[in-house]
Amino acid sequence: MTVTICTWNINSVRLRADLVLRLLAEQAPDVLCLQETKSPVDKIPLDVFAAAGYGHIVAEGNKGYNGVAILSRLPIVDAGTQLFCDTGHARHCAARLENGLTVHNFYVPAGGDIADTEANPKFAHKMEFLANMAKWGADSAPSKSVLVGDLNIAPLEDDVWSHKQLLKVVSHTPVEVEALEKVRTDGGWTDTTRADIPDGKLYSWWSYRSKDWSNADKGRRLDHVWATPDANHVAGSTKILRDVRGWEKPSDHAPIIAAFNP
Repeated sequence: MTVTICTWNINSVRLRADLVLRLLAEQAPDVLCLQETKSPVDKIPLDVFAAAGYGHIVAEGNKGYNGVAILSRLPIVDAGTQLFCDTGHARHCAARLENGLTVHNFYVPAGGDIADTEANPKFAHKMEFLANMAKWGADSAPSKSVLVGDLNIAPLEDDVWSHKQLLKVVSHTPVEVEALEKVRTDGGWTDTTRADIPDGKLYSWWSYRSKDWSNADKGRRLDHVWATPDANHVAGSTKILRDVRGWEKPSDHAPIIAAFNP
């Protein structure tokens, strides 16, 4: 059975519940993974999503910041949570479908503004989180799994509007790119987005600071969909839903959707 999975940093699920409902109605993914829900789990409008056909949820939450959730119209069970860095931050949740496919939903720390672990504790936290992710992947040897989320790194030159100008900007520094690649390779993941769209500029995030974000088009690909080979990614199925960034009162991220046939 083919399963469609969508990932989206919603930047407050309660503030943008209507946008979530619109996405569910227009795209009808089987599974929607949200990051930066900024809500305790008991405050997420679950009844609203259930009424739209998404009555199954696995989530972790913090009041006012972080937070991840998996909404599904297919039955799922909680597949555990990784509490990297011992901070109590809600940055990972996982769900397993009846066909055995496990979906991991991550929200990697942004890392602040200075790419220096000694001068910037936020960047040190990000690098520690990535190291823990790599170790988790190496130790657990994930199979029949999909990893999605806001990983807060644009790894390739064509994943940013200007490779040269962003080399020293957090999210595209060589040390972050190297760390993210270690996460990917140690876990045996394939970047399915770039497998489907290998060439050309590709973004999923555009800053709120740009009033004319679409024409300026100074984006970054911070959001990712990875999979193990046995998840059987459906070639050519990936879409970055850029138009969603232009909806009224949007998130600064666009959703990404892809299909799998495990």
